Amino acid sequence: MARTTTRRPVLKINLAAGEPRRRPDELAAEEPLEIRVRRQPLAVTMRTPGHDIDLAMGFLLSEGIITSAGDVVTAQLCAGTDTPNTYNVVDVVLGESVPPPVTDPTRNFYTTSSCGVCGKASIDAVRTRSAFDVAGDPLSVPARVLAELPDRLRAAQRTFDRTGGLHAAGLFTADGELVVLREDVGRHNAVDKVIGWAARAGRLPLAGHVLLVSGRASFELAQKAWMAGIPMLAAVSAPSTLAASLAEEAGMTLVGFLRGETMNVYTAAERVTV
Repeated sequence: MARTTTRRPVLKINLAAGEPRRRPDELAAEEPLEIRVRRQPLAVTMRTPGHDIDLAMGFLLSEGIITSAGDVVTAQLCAGTDTPNTYNVVDVVLGESVPPPVTDPTRNFYTTSSCGVCGKASIDAVRTRSAFDVAGDPLSVPARVLAELPDRLRAAQRTFDRTGGLHAAGLFTADGELVVLREDVGRHNAVDKVIGWAARAGRLPLAGHVLLVSGRASFELAQKAWMAGIPMLAAVSAPSTLAASLAEEAGMTLVGFLRGETMNVYTAAERVTV
C-alpha cells in the first residue's frame, strides 16, 4: 500500500495556550521515483507515493515520448534495490515502433518536488509541441462555475486534510463536475498523475475540460495541459510569464488568482462567460 503519510512526534508550541506539549503529527510522504524505459533509467522525481503508474505515464506523455497509452506495452512498479523494498521504480516497455527517448546529458530529467523542469538545460530543451488542437476547442465555462471549483477541489483533498502539505490537480467538466483529483508534494507530479490516469482510461485528448491546480500556474503545467489537449488551465495563485506566453501560443485559456468571486483571465478569455 502506498505510504502517502507518516507520523512522527513533534513539540507543539502555542504561545497563547501555555506550556508546550508533545504530540504526533502527520506528514506528507516524499520519496524518489525512478522511471525506467526498457530497464534504462530515464528520470527521477520526488513525489508522494501512490498512483505511480499514472505518474510515469503522464510524465512520458507530457514529455512527448509517447502520444497515447497504446505506445506502452507494459508499465509495472518494481521493488528496486532498497531494503526494505520501497517500490520506488516504474519500469516501462514501449512498443517496437515507438522511438526510444533521447538521453542527452544536457537534458537532465532529475526533478525536485517543487519544480518539474529544474534539471533541464534550456527552454528549447523543455519545449514540446502537442499533437492536439487546443485552440480549436469550443469549450465555454461560466465564470460562476469557475468560481466554485477551488472549494470543490479543496473538499476532495483528503490527504491535505491530514497533513496540510500537498498540492492538488483536479480535472473538471465544463459544468463543474470533478472527474478526477490527484494529490502530491509536487504540483507537476499531481498533474502528471491526472494526465496518466486519462491516458490509461483512453480519454485523451481531454477536450472540453478544465484543469485546476492548487498553487501557481507555471510553464511546465501549461505545457503538460497542452500535451494532454486540455483547453483551460486555472490556478488559485499566480501564473508565470512563460505560462501565459505558452498558453497564448497554444490557444489555451489561462485563469489565475481564482479565489472567491474573483479571477484573472490571461489568455483566450472568450471561453469564460459572465
